[in-house]
Amino acid sequence: MSTLEIEKKPGGILLVSLNRPESLNAINSHMMRDLLDFWRSIEEKTRCVILTGKGKAFCAGADLKERNNLDEKTWRAQHEILQQAMIAMVSCPIPIIAAVNGPAFGGGLELALGSDFVYASETTTFGFPEVKLGIIPGAMGTQNLPHAAGIRRAKELCLTGTTFSAEQALRWGIINKICGPNKLMAEVFSVAEKICANAPLAVKNVKKSLNASQPDIIAGYKNELKCYNELLSTKDRSEGISAFNEKRTPRFTGE
Repeated sequence: MSTLEIEKKPGGILLVSLNRPESLNAINSHMMRDLLDFWRSIEEKTRCVILTGKGKAFCAGADLKERNNLDEKTWRAQHEILQQAMIAMVSCPIPIIAAVNGPAFGGGLELALGSDFVYASETTTFGFPEVKLGIIPGAMGTQNLPHAAGIRRAKELCLTGTTFSAEQALRWGIINKICGPNKLMAEVFSVAEKICANAPLAVKNVKKSLNASQPDIIAGYKNELKCYNELLSTKDRSEGISAFNEKRTPRFTGE
């Protein structure tokens, strides 16, 4: 898995690092496949997964350079792999902690929200900029964000594409704790060790029970994907991606 660095740590902790630091860990088609393979292959003896990013970023979102001038059929095929990866992630019985060490935008924020809880560096920034590109979040973002922050805040953030800070994310319930940049991983490992010290079957069952207290995210995700796919054939989607890569302001027409 060349786009993921996987390290087994003592006590059953698995440290998984998104490993495309030269691209701010942007999610390309290879990473989509690696994520799917990883979430489907976690060993039973794993007690806790920590998800973080190599380098200065957690994840900048989808690799829009790869998606520039991508035909709709190929885009759909790639995204279907990411869809399967996200479903496998939220279906994972093992606790998942996101250690957000830097910017988390678009799909990066969706990976954090798909975790069970989130610790973040105080310098981290977040956002869902998809509407500025002619698309919408397509990896459970419109499902997980309202559960974390409430529907009104989720609407504000998704409709405006506004960037927000770690302090705001904490205040709005999107993350659980802010850590100093040099203390983030130590604090995440500390809480992971507390989880791993508990009875593993009880941990899995309490996660399962807590998940059942929320609306059916898979059912909601089907509607998100319907809305996402409706935009792939639009001129605005093509314009948004082209404008991003050409470093200019997009000219949207509603077509």
